[in-house]
Amino acid sequence: MAANLSHYRERVLEEINKTPVEHLPYLLQIIRIFRESISLKSAEESFIQGWREALDGETKPVSELWEGIDAD
Repeated sequence: MAANLSHYRERVLEEINKTPVEHLPYLLQIIRIFRESISLKSAEESFIQGWREALDGETKPVSELWEGIDAD
């Protein structure tokens, strides 16, 4: 597995090195956004977001949440 990770790291770095300097700030932004989108939020952050959504009325009835789920 470590060999695969090293291979991917090398390939990513190769692509970065091929990127024109003027585009590096945008590439950095893309990488950060990607990393943040796949990272799990802390329990506190999740609670705060859920609480904010509830206060803003961004809720669904429980019956709607169960639609399409087989309980059998």
